Amino acid sequence: MMKILVINGPNLNMLGIREPGIYGKTDYNALCDYVKEEASKMGDVSVEFFQSNHEGAIIDKIQEAYGVFDGIVLNAGAYTHYSYAILDALKAVGIPTAEVHISDIHAREEFRHNSVIKAACCVQICGKGIAGYVEAINYLRENYNK
Repeated sequence: MMKILVINGPNLNMLGIREPGIYGKTDYNALCDYVKEEASKMGDVSVEFFQSNHEGAIIDKIQEAYGVFDGIVLNAGAYTHYSYAILDALKAVGIPTAEVHISDIHAREEFRHNSVIKAACCVQICGKGIAGYVEAINYLRENYNK
């Protein structure tokens, strides 16, 4: 059984409320339920979720994942664009990580186009809504499943 940690960063707990024209009307709990349901259909994947608005808590969770999880799906929110500390944590643990964004960061404000965490990720999936999380799990499953 492949163990995947799904980490969501700042403001993702506000899904369904925060800019629904960009992020949709699905709330955070429904996102988690959807991903769990889709992962259970795969039969060989288990998922655990973590969300924090605090950079240090995200870094701590990435470090705690070492030796426990086989893959990480990470939507780092705004930290994507400037958190070298999260980048360093991902590099330190060496766990295959899929970067996910609900919106298309390349079609938004200029500052969102750059991802500093991308250098430590095996794939970047953006603009596919919440389905991008399932695509990320499938990518990890197909490419890194032991």
